Amino acid sequence: MSGILDNGVGDLLADCSICPRLCHADRVKGTGFCGGGLKAKVALVSLHPWEEPVIAGEKGAGTVFFSGCSLRCMFCQNHEISHGHKGIEVSDERLGEIFYEQQLRGASTLDLVTPTHYVPQIIRGLFFAKKKGFSLPVVYNSSGYENISTLDLLGDIVDVFLPDLKYYSEDLAGEYSKAPDYFRVASRAIRKMVQLTGAAVERGGILQKGVLVRHMVLPGARKDSMVLLKWLWEEFGDSIMVSIMNQYTPAYKALAHPKLKRPLTTFEYDSVVDFALDLGFTRCFVQESGAAREEFIPKWTGQGVETFHI
Repeated sequence: MSGILDNGVGDLLADCSICPRLCHADRVKGTGFCGGGLKAKVALVSLHPWEEPVIAGEKGAGTVFFSGCSLRCMFCQNHEISHGHKGIEVSDERLGEIFYEQQLRGASTLDLVTPTHYVPQIIRGLFFAKKKGFSLPVVYNSSGYENISTLDLLGDIVDVFLPDLKYYSEDLAGEYSKAPDYFRVASRAIRKMVQLTGAAVERGGILQKGVLVRHMVLPGARKDSMVLLKWLWEEFGDSIMVSIMNQYTPAYKALAHPKLKRPLTTFEYDSVVDFALDLGFTRCFVQESGAAREEFIPKWTGQGVETFHI
């Protein structure tokens, strides 16, 4: 980590292997598989009230939405930024200012959304933020598709890991996200996250340390969801938190997919929730019907990226 602070991000990005794609792109001169280059690209800075209560608190999570992604999810609601790369490039020092400004707005946490491909820049950004007095819990809100070596860089940086666990099936992961190795990679990553943070710890209703695993139930895939939840329970029990999401909305390429073009049914979602409760999960967040609405998808205006405003 000292090399990142002393020498910048160039050494890691000149032959990039930050994410499991291992594309070895020279991101100093161009972009990698993720679409990321030398500078972090940010699409939106906001107070987000719709994260889990232990992340959002009273005023909202201090979300920083990064552009680009190492996955290719055909149902991605954020495809304009994840695949279309809409956003604004910022220096590492400006990134640190953004982090600190979220604290000034009263955010409960700093919520780094899709951060994987910008880990070196985030580490430097947090260095600058802490010089200003930044002290919020840092939430690493990712797809779960992570390299262990990259997570090792975050041991003293991240307080809360908020990974997705999307698929168990290689077929689903390959078809929907072009990552057939997803479960093998993500399961190892989540074990590492739990090792880094320990059991989940709250203070004042806000998660201070630990892992909260998100799983969004997909149409026609409730049995896959159950396999994932069984794995999580057998591995971690109630030492982690789990969020079972009911917000699937057909979008992007899913609108033309025979299985994904329809909404999730109440039966599909409720059966997965009942299965989780029967396993024994007590630290489990569920969503009410009505969570799957397009109005909950942010507008990628670039707000808060270049200038500070309340």
